[in-house]
Amino acid sequence: MIYPNDHRPAHVHVTVADGEAVFILNCPDGPPELREIYGHFNRRKLSRIQNDLATHLFALCQKWSEIHDRY
Repeated sequence: MIYPNDHRPAHVHVTVADGEAVFILNCPDGPPELREIYGHFNRRKLSRIQNDLATHLFALCQKWSEIHDRY
């Protein structure tokens, strides 16, 4: 999730049933890095999320830029 009223740097909120993780995207070249965790995530799940974000980094950075004008 990219919130329209959020702050820089470019980041996303990944929510699951019992938690939320925030990843800084490090646009435009990445890699995404974990900033904070709320709730329950194991290392395997966090690694998978980080890899998925890296795969979609270009689109995520582009969307952030559309919403917030720059990274």
